Amino acid sequence: MHEGEHDARRDDGAQDGAGRHDGPARPAAAGTADVPPPDGPADVRPLDGFTVGVTAARRAEELGALLERRGAQVLHAPALRIVPLSDDAELLATTEDLIGRAPDVVIATTAIGFRGWIEAAEGWGLGEALLARLGAVELLARGPKVKGAIRAAGLTETWSPQSESLAEVLDRLLEEGVRGRRVALQLHGEPLPGFVESLRAGGAEVVGVPVYRWMPPADIGPVDRLLDAAVTRGLDAITFTSAPAASSLLRRAEERGLLDGLLHALRHDVLPACVGPVTALPLEAHEVATHQPERFRLGPLVQLLCQELPSRVRPLTVAGRRVEIRGHAVLVDGVLRPVPPAGMALLRALARRPGWVVSRADLLRALPGAGRDEHAVETAMARLRGALGAPKLIQTVVKRGYRLALDPRVGAKYAEA
Repeated sequence: MHEGEHDARRDDGAQDGAGRHDGPARPAAAGTADVPPPDGPADVRPLDGFTVGVTAARRAEELGALLERRGAQVLHAPALRIVPLSDDAELLATTEDLIGRAPDVVIATTAIGFRGWIEAAEGWGLGEALLARLGAVELLARGPKVKGAIRAAGLTETWSPQSESLAEVLDRLLEEGVRGRRVALQLHGEPLPGFVESLRAGGAEVVGVPVYRWMPPADIGPVDRLLDAAVTRGLDAITFTSAPAASSLLRRAEERGLLDGLLHALRHDVLPACVGPVTALPLEAHEVATHQPERFRLGPLVQLLCQELPSRVRPLTVAGRRVEIRGHAVLVDGVLRPVPPAGMALLRALARRPGWVVSRADLLRALPGAGRDEHAVETAMARLRGALGAPKLIQTVVKRGYRLALDPRVGAKYAEA
């Protein structure tokens, strides 16, 4: 199971505290059908030259493959791990309690969670008893996929909202009246305090069914490497497919004293791509403006990156050539040229004021860990020119520094100081 995903074809849907949901499901195609073929020259893919961080646990390989097929370098850093249902003592205790003391209402929120619950109960020898109990109560399904899982188990739902919204489920229950009723709510990775509090305020006894619970990853190393890359601008984007994963990454950044640096990067340079608005809530609570596809699926999420990242690049005409500076590479007349980190740091410093002279001292400050020796600038500059395959793109201005050989447009003037 993926943190925040409903089933094998839904990539988000973790509800927030008020029971809101990322919206109605749209028809999902399997595999990569959601992503159209990349546009542009056949030898240049839309994500060539960009590096994307992936925080997903489940379906991380699929998401990574979609990104890599479009040219991205992918940094995998699962921000969570999921407790296997069969090992979850809390779920076992809750299941035994519900079998022993029947609820009046059971709310099934996700297909994969409902199926997992039934399978876990079967593994504990409680499958028949749980199905019998669920068949005798009011069973509400949040959406069509959950309905499918319910019917596959030989049960029939009592009702399901058209909107797939837990808010509509809550409205129905409160209109019916819940005082004195016992309501079992299948949780989705995190507690749903707003939903639960509303039911309790109406007089209901609410029993949470923790079909999945998140824990920090067993190996925190990949998450730390992703954080380091983000704050040093070694990433162009980070993808999030669940609110718990976003919260986990923010927590780890705070533990390491990197939260301010991470937030600054996400607000200005590193694109935060969320599969839906609920996933985005932890980031937006920190005033990070996120990007989301119209359809809450992996394919549209990848397509969003294919559109957004190239659109951030401002093409320059330098020494008669078209130049696009991407994350870790440069397109020179449509040919992708990988550039080492030191060279990319110099190139970005020059590109901030294209056509203007940048002193060796300023370029030295732009070099990561270069110290005080300006000879490091000359060495890195030589390697940069070699990587670009067009040495004339960068001009040496004697005793002053370097400049991009920007082709002047009509009426444009470029100072050299």
